[in-house]
Amino acid sequence: MLAMTGYDVIVIGLGGMGSAAAYHLAGRGTRVLGLEQFGPAHDRGSSHGESRVTRQAYFEDPAYVPLLLRSHDMYAALSRESGRDLITLTGGIMIGPPTSVTVTGSRRSAEEWGLPHEMLDAADIRRRFPTLAPGPDDIALYEANAGFVRPEETVKAHLEGADRSGADLRFHEPAERWEASGTGVRVTTAKGTYTAGHLVICPGAWAPDLLADLKVPFTIERQVLYWFAPAGGVDPFRPDRHPIYIWEDAAGVQFYGFPAIGGPDDGAKVAFFRGGRTCTADTVDRAVADAEVEAMAAQLRGRIPDLPHRFLHALTCMYTNTPDEHFVIAAHPEHEHVTVACGFSGHGFKFVPVVGEILADLATTGTTRHPIGLFAPDRFTLS
Repeated sequence: MLAMTGYDVIVIGLGGMGSAAAYHLAGRGTRVLGLEQFGPAHDRGSSHGESRVTRQAYFEDPAYVPLLLRSHDMYAALSRESGRDLITLTGGIMIGPPTSVTVTGSRRSAEEWGLPHEMLDAADIRRRFPTLAPGPDDIALYEANAGFVRPEETVKAHLEGADRSGADLRFHEPAERWEASGTGVRVTTAKGTYTAGHLVICPGAWAPDLLADLKVPFTIERQVLYWFAPAGGVDPFRPDRHPIYIWEDAAGVQFYGFPAIGGPDDGAKVAFFRGGRTCTADTVDRAVADAEVEAMAAQLRGRIPDLPHRFLHALTCMYTNTPDEHFVIAAHPEHEHVTVACGFSGHGFKFVPVVGEILADLATTGTTRHPIGLFAPDRFTLS
């Protein structure tokens, strides 16, 4: 049971995961305080950039698939409730050499869970998607239930829903420290000290600071998102003609991209998956160098020839990586009144609604029906 203190639950961090946690907690009638160091749906962390890939044939591990299926349904429900355009299914293609992780891992998940999919050879890929130019040995898994979700709109929808349900959401008020005892928690900010029966910490790239006692060796990685204007205009790259994609080359380098989802002058977004520079949340370099743009364009030229016609703009974000690139979602091993969600390692946003549900479960009942054994933090400390 929750202790009857100042609040039932305090949520630190109101980005993707924290906003979803506040939404689900408040929707259950819980008295929630949400604390965020920046403004609503900000661009200082990892929950921004207009689009994030969603897919179900998950090359990272088949254990994620049940969560993906639940999250897919929850995105659709949240779209209807909020009136916001949150998820678009374009189909998705995972391309690479036959032995690549992108292809073999995606196929493993699809076959293990009976997910609808097609296997395509290079000729199939070129015929189905003329914007793509695979090499003769490339193959691909195509799944119709892939597409993209909108991070800023998702955060806004969750915050609006939490507010409607009575959550006390406070922005530009960073948590300076937190303490847990046998009866509850205490969180201190520059504006005051708050108490609650439970604390949910969703720190994003600030995990090394707020969760140092978790003993997880997080690495913060700077990533760059690029937008290019295709030669001949964006029409061949529209969502009804062009899928989301993850493409792995012979060296194991992965890049991913999206259809053109904005106006005619907005172009299409693409990025490398991993391989960014190590940084901290407070020292990340947000300037993008010409050499970085050229490296991205060079990766595209032989594979999506029309895309790197003209560079438009770029943004930076951050991955909070764990050593095995799996999440951390669990009760804090040393504090029974604290739940943590962090280390999403560059592939977490598609899970936002279901992670919010899981965090609400853990904060209110101490357990969840969802499979989260893969995400226990003590996997890094147990020998």
